[in-house]
Amino acid sequence: MEYFPEKGELSVGRTMTKQILEQKAGHAIQTGQVYFFPIDCVMTHDVGTAGVVPLLEKYGTERLAPGVEPVVVLDHFVPAATLSHAQSHKTARDFVRRWGVEHFYEIGRGGVCHQVLLEKGHVRSGGLLAATDAHVTTYGGAGCLGLGVGVTDIAMTLHTGRMWIKAPETVGVRLEGALHRASAKDLAIHLLREIPFSQFNYRVVEFYGPGVESLTMDDRFCLCNMLSEGGVKSCLVAGDDRTAAYMTERAGGEWTLVRPEEDAEYEFRHAVRLEDIRPMVACPHHPTFGKRVEEARGIPIDQAFLGSCTNGRMEDLRIGAAAVRGRQVHPRVRFVVTPASQEVYLQAIAEGLIQDFIQAGAMVTNPSCGACIGASSLLAPGEVCVSTSNRNFRGRMGSIDADIYLASPATVAASAVAGFITAGEEA
Repeated sequence: MEYFPEKGELSVGRTMTKQILEQKAGHAIQTGQVYFFPIDCVMTHDVGTAGVVPLLEKYGTERLAPGVEPVVVLDHFVPAATLSHAQSHKTARDFVRRWGVEHFYEIGRGGVCHQVLLEKGHVRSGGLLAATDAHVTTYGGAGCLGLGVGVTDIAMTLHTGRMWIKAPETVGVRLEGALHRASAKDLAIHLLREIPFSQFNYRVVEFYGPGVESLTMDDRFCLCNMLSEGGVKSCLVAGDDRTAAYMTERAGGEWTLVRPEEDAEYEFRHAVRLEDIRPMVACPHHPTFGKRVEEARGIPIDQAFLGSCTNGRMEDLRIGAAAVRGRQVHPRVRFVVTPASQEVYLQAIAEGLIQDFIQAGAMVTNPSCGACIGASSLLAPGEVCVSTSNRNFRGRMGSIDADIYLASPATVAASAVAGFITAGEEA
């Protein structure tokens, strides 16, 4: 990775971030200044909606602001296993009925919120979307600027149609070549290890360059999702033919392909040769504690998890199923597989992937956040899990005395069979 800490003195072009925000504002903007921007879409889930409801009552809201598309998804604690979670779901359902929310994804009809918004066309390239969830950065893979905010900001946006935003600085990451042995998850862990948190914090990371073409849409969603763990404001991937094809198939409204202008001005610049990226793991207890897999190879595991808004998509399940097909999960290991949505689940059934997992001894669960947030398949004290999710904080998946390693679908599935962390060479 090359590192360029200074701004290019001759840079005069606009970043993708500035293009999107200026289009929304209707005038030129200045980085670091605060503006009120119209928001295209607002998403809340079963956790966030409960906090939005009393605020709308406090503001005296009579109707939701026109021009904002509200979306509600039940996904975090699904199905409800406690009375408090059941009450959160009821609050969300009451909210949908009270305000006439058209786009509501009930249990069994959606899945993990970020996957659902992509599938159902609420994410549109060139758009501005806000949500009560930090991993809204995922949408940058499709060229949509996603902003994770609190319930107060969401409620005020639903009340007024606008949100105040301090125009963020940007970090440019030029991608060259193509991934070989590694995946987008490995690339993300590599970047979190190599780029200081101080460069990411409240900045938008923009990916561009010839290497972008080699990344599938699922790759891009994974990459942008994972970079949230570096403290970024958001992420964007330069639009290309893949983006256009995805938007043509999925977008539920107008969209605009977004690319950085020539000589776009970035606060920091980096360049990555994708062929140099190798399988990685993020060690306990932070996503930035990345190492090459061989440095953690041989660590015994008790659980493997394939799923989450980071890696629960079709390409991830195909990779995982290929790794276990005709094999058996190690007798000491629990292998939990969670498709990211009902659509993904059905496609995986059609392709025979679910049968591959079950025959290998894995447990396939309903689409939800599930094990990622400690809503199911909890870890006991002293246990070790290797997971495709995005966070490995102490206590994230159960006991504060458990260890979580983050890795790619290939590494997680290979480790499930081997019984220890491995990229698969020994499996």
